[in-house]
Amino acid sequence: MDLCLVRHAVACGRDPERWPDDGRRPLTPRGERGFRAAARGLARLLPGGGASLLLSSPYERAWRTAQILAEETACPAPVPLDALLPGAGAEEAAAALAGRAGAGAVVAVGHRPSLHLLAAYLLTGRENGARLRIKKGGAVRIRFEGPPQPGAGELRWLLTPGLLRSLA
Repeated sequence: MDLCLVRHAVACGRDPERWPDDGRRPLTPRGERGFRAAARGLARLLPGGGASLLLSSPYERAWRTAQILAEETACPAPVPLDALLPGAGAEEAAAALAGRAGAGAVVAVGHRPSLHLLAAYLLTGRENGARLRIKKGGAVRIRFEGPPQPGAGELRWLLTPGLLRSLA
């Protein structure tokens, strides 16, 4: 399995007056434009230009990031996965991904810090086993010889959105 974890693109700042429900906080227009270019760069790195499965946190900022990926790459429409919500545990997310091991190439869009903890867990077997920093709109690719299991992942690359845009 090839797994690409993508952190949502640049979103509007927290503002309880405008978005009492933080899950509805959107991407900024600049965030959308920048990520659109980053997604085209990401398409050059993904097997076949996309993935067979695109999973996303249902929060607006992650969901819109996933929709842009589907528009700019060979990824299908996103499928919501609550295990990618902010604050979700790495074990829960890893178990949800393991249940989709037959999908081949998978892209999952989520949030900090849960996405960072998931990457560390898959690479080292511990949530705090590595200090990875995935920038907003950035991505990390992890390869597994079999189903995704804690500590069994091999880091292929970790790229900033700027590097992804330069590949577009």
